Amino acid sequence: MQHYSTFLLLTFSIFSSQTLSTSLSTNFTSPIGINYGQVANNLPPPASVLPLLHSLSVTRVKLYDTDPRVLSAFANTGIEFIVGLPDQLVPRLARDPSAASSWVRSSILPHMPATKITAITVGNEVLTGNDTTLIRSLVPAMVSVQSALTALGLDGKIMVTTAHSLAVLETSFPPSGGAFRKELVPYLSQLLTFLQKTGSPFLINAYPYFAYKADPKSVSLNYVLFEPNAGVVDSSSGLRYDNMLHAQVDAVRTAIRKVTPSNTKVEIRVSETGWPSKGDNDEAGATPENAQRYNGNLLRIISQNKGTPAAPGEPLQVYVFALFNENLKPGPSSERHYGLFQPDGTPAYNLGTVSGSGLGTTGGKGNSGNVRSGGTAESPAAQIGLVSSTGYYSTSGSKILMPFCLEKLGVLAAVLLLGWYSF
Repeated sequence: MQHYSTFLLLTFSIFSSQTLSTSLSTNFTSPIGINYGQVANNLPPPASVLPLLHSLSVTRVKLYDTDPRVLSAFANTGIEFIVGLPDQLVPRLARDPSAASSWVRSSILPHMPATKITAITVGNEVLTGNDTTLIRSLVPAMVSVQSALTALGLDGKIMVTTAHSLAVLETSFPPSGGAFRKELVPYLSQLLTFLQKTGSPFLINAYPYFAYKADPKSVSLNYVLFEPNAGVVDSSSGLRYDNMLHAQVDAVRTAIRKVTPSNTKVEIRVSETGWPSKGDNDEAGATPENAQRYNGNLLRIISQNKGTPAAPGEPLQVYVFALFNENLKPGPSSERHYGLFQPDGTPAYNLGTVSGSGLGTTGGKGNSGNVRSGGTAESPAAQIGLVSSTGYYSTSGSKILMPFCLEKLGVLAAVLLLGWYSF
C-alpha cells in the first residue's frame, strides 16, 4: 500500500498542470467536481484515491451509489459527495415512504457527519429511459427521500435531485429556443416544482463529444473543445457562444423557463461531461489529444467561476466524467476510456495546459453499467451551420504543454527517496 500511495502522489504531481495544482494540498474552495464510477475490476482501493483528487484540486465527488468503502475512506477529508440511489429502488420508495426512511438510515446516516454528503440523486437519466413505471415513480420517490431526510433533521444539509440526459430536450438550438420533449413536460413540471421548493439543482449530463462524433464534417472541433473559434451567434437573443457546452446548458435554461412560472429559480449544474481518449474506428475524435484539450480547457474554465452567456453572473458547477477508465463498462470502446486516470493511478493522458484566449467558461449511467446516451437533441448540423469554416486562430489555439518546474521535481525526488527508503 505504501508503494502504491507514494506512486499515485508522485505520478500525477508531475503530470498535472500548474494551473490546476499549485501544491499537494487540496483547495477546498475549488469548483471542480468529478464522477467516481466503479464499473471495473481493477481499480485502486478508495483510500488511495485522495492524492489524485488533491492533485486536481477536486473538492466535489459524485458517486452512483452509496459504497460504504468510499464514503468511509473519505471521512473527515472535507470532500463533498453526491451519492446515488439506484434506479431499481425508485418504484419501491415511491410506493412506500418507510422504505425511503430505511434506506436513508442504512445508507446515509452512518456516514454523517464525518463524510460530507451534500446531495442524493434519485435514479439516473430516468426520464429518457423506456420504463414508464420508473418514470412515473421518479418524483414520488424523491418526495419520499426528502421526507425521510426532514424527519432526521438532514433536509438542510442534503439536497435531493436527479440527473438527466440532454435527450430530455426536443429543441436545443438556438439556445434561446430550447424546449423539453412534449411527452416529458408533465413530469418535468412536477420535478421542477419540487426542486424550486427544496432549493435543489437541476442536473444535466451534457457531452459535446456526441455532437462531434455524429457529424465530424459539420461540427467544428475547436467549438466543442473550447478552443478559439468564430463562435455561434443566437439570432434571437444576440448572444455569442464560443463553445457547445454553454450552448447546451442555456438551451436547458430556456426549456426550464418555458414550463415554470416567471419567478422560478432553479440552478443548473452539469453532472457529467467529458471526452474519451480512445474509441472504435467509427468513433471520430476519441483521441488522447482531444481528451486533453477538452478536459484541460474545461478545468481551466471551471476554475474561473464564470457562467454561461445567458447567465454570466451564475458560476457553472461541473462534474467531469470520469476519474478512472472503467474496463467493465459495456458498449463501444469509448465507454471504457473517459477516465482522467488509468486504474494504476497514472494519467490516461497529460492534461497539461492549453493556450488561447480566456473563453467564458453522453449521458452516462455510472455504476448501472449502461452506455452514455447521446440523445438526438443537439441537432449539431443545424447548430454548427452558423459557424464559419474560417476565422479560427491557427496559432493561439495550439496545445502548449507547460514545462515542469525544476524546483517541484526536486521536492518530488526527495519525497520519492523517502518513500523508497521506508519500504
